Amino acid sequence: MTGLQLKIQKREKLADQLYGQILEQIVSGNLSEGAKLPSENEICASFGVSRPVVREALRKLQSDGLVYARQGVGSFVKKRPPQGLIEFGGINDVAGLLRCFEARIAIEGATARMAAERATLRHHRDIERALKMLEEGIAAGDIADQADFEFHMSIARASGNDIFVTMLTSLHGVIAKTRNVALNITRTGSAERVKKVLLEHRQIYDAIRGQDGESAELLMRYHLHQARQRVTDHARDM
Repeated sequence: MTGLQLKIQKREKLADQLYGQILEQIVSGNLSEGAKLPSENEICASFGVSRPVVREALRKLQSDGLVYARQGVGSFVKKRPPQGLIEFGGINDVAGLLRCFEARIAIEGATARMAAERATLRHHRDIERALKMLEEGIAAGDIADQADFEFHMSIARASGNDIFVTMLTSLHGVIAKTRNVALNITRTGSAERVKKVLLEHRQIYDAIRGQDGESAELLMRYHLHQARQRVTDHARDM
């Protein structure tokens, strides 16, 4: 990281910008797995930011399983995520994209449970239609991002709670980015990975159709957690 300077973009939090630029060094291989990161003081000096900014960025990298800390020793690279995380997501967007997954896990888990308890036959048909579009799109080599969004929105509508629909709609921009990154990485991954992603969607639909609220919630939370993991782990085929 010697000689690097933080490129300030006022619309982004400094910690997220720093997160993205450290991540870029990990993805590019400049910081390899097991490599020790510069000290907090060195990062402060190199990037011209305060220690709280550095600590927040490192904390987020640790939370995402990319960096680990050894007390009294320093921070080390835990794993190298896929190149697609930068190519499809953009350096300064990555931290926000991963935070979006956290929000979606909380929101959409409850949404799926309510959908299982309240969905009508019409709602079932809408969810199934979106699922088939997703399956057909991915089979044709497309990322099928709109079909994926419609699948999740159909479940939100089936919950019978307009607040969930409004929340997902308000997050549409950042969800579109996370979805684009995740689906692009899935599409360029193994056939087994693609198969598992589609199976996750199918299992969520089956639980909702079977009016199994507890399973629908767990399966949705699992699906979004796995999607987040697929984004940060180039070796994961789940």
